[in-house]
Amino acid sequence: MQKGLFRKKTISRILQDSRDGYGDGEHSSLNKVLKVKDLTFMGIAAVIGAGIFSTIGEASFNGGPGVSILFVLTAITCGFSALCYAEFASRIPVSGSAYTYAYASFGELIAWIIGWDLLMEYAIGNIAVAISWSGYFVNLLRGFHIEMPAYLTMDYLSAYKANQALAAAEGSLTGLSNNTINAAKAWETAPEIGNLKLIADLPALFIVFIITWLVYIGIRETKKATNAMVILKIAVVIAVIIIGFFYVTPANWHPFLPNGFGGMMKGVSGVFFAYIGFDAISTTAEECEDPQKDLPKGMIYSLIICTVLYILVALVLTGMVNYSELAVADPLAFVFERVGLNKISYVISISAVVATASVLLIFQMGQPRIWMSMSRDGLLPKAFSKIHPKFKTPSFATIVTGLVVAIPALFMNLTEVTDLTSIGTLFAFVLVCSGVLLLPPDEQANDGRKRFKMPYINGKFIVPVLVIIGFVVFYQPILNLFNFSVGWDLVREKLPYYLFLILAVGIAIIAFLKNLSLIPVLGLMSCSYLMTELGYTNWLRFLIWLAIGLVIYFTYSYKNSKLNLKTE
Repeated sequence: MQKGLFRKKTISRILQDSRDGYGDGEHSSLNKVLKVKDLTFMGIAAVIGAGIFSTIGEASFNGGPGVSILFVLTAITCGFSALCYAEFASRIPVSGSAYTYAYASFGELIAWIIGWDLLMEYAIGNIAVAISWSGYFVNLLRGFHIEMPAYLTMDYLSAYKANQALAAAEGSLTGLSNNTINAAKAWETAPEIGNLKLIADLPALFIVFIITWLVYIGIRETKKATNAMVILKIAVVIAVIIIGFFYVTPANWHPFLPNGFGGMMKGVSGVFFAYIGFDAISTTAEECEDPQKDLPKGMIYSLIICTVLYILVALVLTGMVNYSELAVADPLAFVFERVGLNKISYVISISAVVATASVLLIFQMGQPRIWMSMSRDGLLPKAFSKIHPKFKTPSFATIVTGLVVAIPALFMNLTEVTDLTSIGTLFAFVLVCSGVLLLPPDEQANDGRKRFKMPYINGKFIVPVLVIIGFVVFYQPILNLFNFSVGWDLVREKLPYYLFLILAVGIAIIAFLKNLSLIPVLGLMSCSYLMTELGYTNWLRFLIWLAIGLVIYFTYSYKNSKLNLKTE
């Protein structure tokens, strides 16, 4: 059974199955309409969203102006991963993203784990974006003097907790945030059936329905909508940067790291959450005209453009107001209100609605294609790989994705969703970077076709030296990890760091013995380190999710795998 768990689907078989239509003939094919420009725009659509309009505020509050360094570090980390994704995309130009890549490099069990992980990443990320969009949309309606009932704009748990907070304050609003007051109002005014309050986030349901319909009817329509939204939001972001620089006070940039390196790293979850979308581009491989050339370019171009925009926006934000004022949900609109430019603030609110909708569009497009790929291999029921005969989209998987996102978005409270989504994405990146190291030699390297090839840099000596330097520079913090007198609550937060230290030493030894390629090793190490910053609680939730996935794998997927059926 152990051999069966790690049975691999060879690259040649993956490509052959793709050419043969997975045994379903013409109705299994997708429309090949995407070019480099479209892929770049999709990457920008996925990355320039809630991060630049929302989570950048909290990250700037923790890290000060130095949060711009965190964007550089995150972009470099994503850059290593992007090069590994690009290498896979040029070798295996089919849908499925990290799931398909893991099937070819690690084998079936790891492929299932990463596929299950991606389903969590996309589903929870989509729910978070839908709820975020709802907030922006409700604020936008207020600008037109349209006020929705509060109980139709939020989840049940938030309203319940706000009512409890109000009761604890004995009805006094002093010290309560506007969000808490609004949520308490929702609880107070909500209609009831028996003792059950009818509270739900209807705008979140609305946007998920519209986006799911758009993804369902075709990739061409998705492409046109994405391109239009990206042009609008990039224009707004560039305008914000240019106008904002005229209101920058350089004194606000001092001190650059007011809370030190640790304070800057507190924003890693929010900052990384902004970047997770670029891997969604790889799920569209079968809809690209020339995936082996265009996918790598689209990933790398979008990553560079978005990083430059994020750094400039971070510098403008922290230059216009003091970093200590930026712990707000809408930092861009806030800073322009602070300098008296209320009309620009209103334009930003409109752009935020468009930006978050475009992120949701890309995520909703990516998840069904992962369902589809897992179904093609027999790991999920066959219905998930059904292609609509007219629209040429994974129709059933798209509908299920819509339901999986829309229903929880009505009722769920997702305060810590960025952390859980980020740990899932980083785990995918770790496996993609590791998988590149396990790929067999490229049998088609000399077939005359141009394709992306990740440069090989021998890490034999570089990796061990970097690890030794890291241990020397961070000697004291590493030593502090082994102080067990602080109590279990603090020690357990250090557990991910112990795993990273073991990994770092192990990778350094293997790199020296096996002459490992430097770029994927750096991607593996940097993503692993960022995972350690996400805390014990998120690791625990993540492992519970993976355990649920393993139950499904051993009760259904292992027996129904096409590789299993072939060997019987």
